[in-house]
Amino acid sequence: MEKKNCTLATMKDVAKVAGVSTATVSRTLMNPDKVSARTRQKVENAVLEVGYYPHNLAKNLRRNESRAILVIVPSISDPFFTEVIRGIEETAAEHAYLVLIGDCKHQQQEHAFINLLITKRIDGMILLGSNIPFGVSKEEQKNLPPMVMANEFAPELELPTVHIDNLTCAFNATHHLQKLGHTRIACITGPENMPLCHYRLQGYIQALRRTGEDIRKEYIIRGDFTHESGAKLAETLLTLPTPPTAIFCHSDVMAMGAMWQAKKMGLKLPEDLSVVGFDNLDLVQYCDPALTTVAQPRYEIGHHSMLLLLEQLQGRLVSKGSRLLDAELIIRESSCSPKS
Repeated sequence: MEKKNCTLATMKDVAKVAGVSTATVSRTLMNPDKVSARTRQKVENAVLEVGYYPHNLAKNLRRNESRAILVIVPSISDPFFTEVIRGIEETAAEHAYLVLIGDCKHQQQEHAFINLLITKRIDGMILLGSNIPFGVSKEEQKNLPPMVMANEFAPELELPTVHIDNLTCAFNATHHLQKLGHTRIACITGPENMPLCHYRLQGYIQALRRTGEDIRKEYIIRGDFTHESGAKLAETLLTLPTPPTAIFCHSDVMAMGAMWQAKKMGLKLPEDLSVVGFDNLDLVQYCDPALTTVAQPRYEIGHHSMLLLLEQLQGRLVSKGSRLLDAELIIRESSCSPKS
């Protein structure tokens, strides 16, 4: 199928790879609900493999006229992403691009995303998580539109990436608690499948090892970046035989849940429990007490990821790999020295 590199693939190419007739290919693309899920999957995979676009859109393909990009969001309800998306939106608007949002967690519309690619209704994609929302091989990835990853870092995908140094930021947050005198520091991390959680957990562990403290397995607990998990896991930690005097949460949302639960249990913050978050959402400065947290440059992450995508859309060669932005620890009232 070498010709796909020099000429546009045809419907016959798709039919041959999928093992179906050209009529079935046409029906799948025009009326996907009228074919079986198995047939639709075979045709869609073949389309991605050969790099086929419908003939009547070939001119748009060459002239790059869709002027739309797709942003894949792990969860649209997570307030972390609002500023990132604003950075993407405003930068895209300056260059006359429309932004479409795909919510992986709540929509689960893998077919809808593939259809946008097949019909060339998008020119590029920005991934705000570490997963492409549909399975593609390395060979098929070459036929996808330009992609940029923002916020996460997954080197195996070989994409241009904009993010922060999560390991160092987590180390600094944990070390801040150590400097205040805390030795019983717990960690509420995030989902196992998110690379940034591994980096943040490693930063926490390295800070403890730097001062020679034991790593208590019962102090490391996994949440899902919701208020509910922060509250539930804080209760688990605070009812241990030897409870922590400080909790480092891998998101502000979980930190707020943890603070709510601690106060519900009668603890006085920060005297009885120090809490540190991650993200610096706008509302955390209005918590009681105001939250100490790692400030991510969320708008800038969106802005720079869109600029990287624009470079590719304009035909420039963009190197793969990491672009690190600065982040800092903002110290507020939720952290203090432990009771003696």
